[in-house]
Amino acid sequence: MTGSAAFESPEPPPSLIIIRVAIFDPMAGNTFGEIFRFTSFGESHGSAVGGVIDGCPAGLLVDFDAAAEDMSRRRPGQSSLTTQRSETDQIEWLSGIFEGRTTGSPIGFVIRNGDQKSEDYDQLRNVYRPSHADFAYDSKYGHRDHRGGGRSSARETATRVAAGAIAKQLLASIGVEIQAFVTAVGTASMGRELTDSDFGKAENELRCPDEETAAAMRKLIEKAQAEGDTLGGIITCRARKVPSGLGEPVFDKLHADLGKAMLSINAVKGFEIGSGFAGTQLPGSVHNDAFENQDGKIATKTNHSGGIQGGISNGMDICFSVAFKPVASISKNQETVDKDGVSTDISIKGRHDPCVVPRAVAIVEAMAALVLADHWLRNKTARL
Repeated sequence: MTGSAAFESPEPPPSLIIIRVAIFDPMAGNTFGEIFRFTSFGESHGSAVGGVIDGCPAGLLVDFDAAAEDMSRRRPGQSSLTTQRSETDQIEWLSGIFEGRTTGSPIGFVIRNGDQKSEDYDQLRNVYRPSHADFAYDSKYGHRDHRGGGRSSARETATRVAAGAIAKQLLASIGVEIQAFVTAVGTASMGRELTDSDFGKAENELRCPDEETAAAMRKLIEKAQAEGDTLGGIITCRARKVPSGLGEPVFDKLHADLGKAMLSINAVKGFEIGSGFAGTQLPGSVHNDAFENQDGKIATKTNHSGGIQGGISNGMDICFSVAFKPVASISKNQETVDKDGVSTDISIKGRHDPCVVPRAVAIVEAMAALVLADHWLRNKTARL
């Protein structure tokens, strides 16, 4: 029975109560988290995007300026290296906050869409853009919003940053710090691991803590931009002072949920934690993280595990990297087909990022915060 679950039996006795539960969501997967739950809504060219945060404890003092700063790092039009769509990305908090503190009730918010140019997308009504979700959406729903990609547009990620701002502030109340950095764009890479001294840096337009590498990244992006092309890159994130014991040991491993969170971000094609793929080249005797007593606290000498072992945080920094593909919207001429399968050419009009990676730093931080906040709250039920 499509879209439903039912328990049925032939001619049940009068004393038997039958419960039929119909479960059907035509676009499932809009809610993230178990206790700290976030549901997003909205499309790129609708009147607004927004969300509802449920499960945030009461009494959290909300720093609205900090939330606005997170939004400003993600918003379009912030530099010559980003899409020139101009959105203020101002959050309108609708519920769940009173006198500056969370009340324990659902926190609702909207972010108005203002600078839409839907006419730029008229040519895409019946044409499938290469490496976009157009064909996949038509295959699934039989009907799609071609204006900027609709629900599949990266515009939706503005809601994640807003929700993540609350999650970050909840985690800050227990001392957790999260910061992400651009460590590679195209062939320009930092070529070194992040250190504690990098924290608090990377507020340049590339979000890279190494100024020399940032300059090389800028040159590559400007070249791609001039040629009507795009570039991808890598974002590396560190979460410091995360308590040990977060995460569930089987299907909801902490790194599994982090991986799901990151892979849910538009354009993400890869996720690795700790030593990642490079760790496969090390013998176990080198890769193992030996434990030691550091000033009365159990810690590890190395952190190849990325702060998670057995799916549970071990108190070390949580370190992971996320790979972003090149933005699919390019102005160069490309071959494609229309809805009838007829071959045609297309060059994408509109305003698009030559490299989305610098703006995605805020999104990576937000999704990491949503995962960690949820698991911190879940862990409170782990034992007496």
